[in-house]
Amino acid sequence: MSDTQHLIELENVSLSFSGHSVLEKVSFSVDRGEIVTLIGPNGAGKSTVMKIALGLLSPDEGQVRRAADISIGYMPQKIMIEDILPLTVRNFLKLRPGTTEDHVTDVMDLVRIAHVGDSPVQRVSGGEMQRVLMARALLGHPDLIVLDEPVQGVDITGQEEIYRLISRIRSERNCGVLMISHDLHMVMAGTDKVICLNRHICCSGAPENIQDHPEYHALLGGRTEAVALYTHNHDHHHDSHGNVVDGDHGEGCEHD
Repeated sequence: MSDTQHLIELENVSLSFSGHSVLEKVSFSVDRGEIVTLIGPNGAGKSTVMKIALGLLSPDEGQVRRAADISIGYMPQKIMIEDILPLTVRNFLKLRPGTTEDHVTDVMDLVRIAHVGDSPVQRVSGGEMQRVLMARALLGHPDLIVLDEPVQGVDITGQEEIYRLISRIRSERNCGVLMISHDLHMVMAGTDKVICLNRHICCSGAPENIQDHPEYHALLGGRTEAVALYTHNHDHHHDSHGNVVDGDHGEGCEHD
C-alpha cells in the first residue's frame, strides 16, 4: 500500500485537449469495498476520468495516487467481435494472459453464464454479453473494477440483476468499484457514493444526501422523475434470460 489508504485517489486533477478544458480540479477516491458512481451529461468528462483512473491518460495538473501493486479490472461498454472468428465464450475469457480453465469456470459461475460457456460469443444476448465482459474484468481477482455503463443495452430486469451482481461481487471479493452510469433511478440505490460531474465535481456524497442538492437537480436538466431513489424488494433472482433461478417467488415483486 502506498502513502494513502485508498485504492485510488485523484487530487485536483485537471486536463485540457487542444486548449479546451475537459476536467477542472477533480478530486475523489475509491476505497476497498466501496462502490463509487460517476454521473453527468454527455461531454461531462466521465470517460476521461475513467481513462485517468486506468492510467491510460495523464492529467495536466493534479495528482493520481494508487495503492501499491494494485490490480485493476476493466469492463467496457461493449466490444465488437467479427462473426467469422470461431470463438466461444469460454475461449474468449481464456484470451486474457495467465488465465486458467479453473479461473474461467470460477468467474462464469460467479456471474451466472456457465450455460453459455460453449456458445459463440457473437451469439449471446445483450444481457449475457454484459456478464461476459464483467467476468473478464473479474479475472485475476482485481482490487478495483472499473465499469463503463455496465447495463448498456440490457432490459429493465437484466439491469436490476447486474446491479445486484455488482453489489454482491463488492461484498464477496471486498474490491472497490468505480462505475459510470446513466441509469439514475437504479444506480442511486445501489452505490455508496455518487459523484455528479460536469467537467468539475458539481456535488458528491451518499445518494440520500445529494438527491435534493440543487446542483444535482441542475445536472439532470429538470428530469425530476429520475431523482427519487429506486427500491426493489423481492424474494427471488432472475438469470440473464429473466428466468427465476432461486428463492420462493410466490409473493412476486414490489417496486417503489
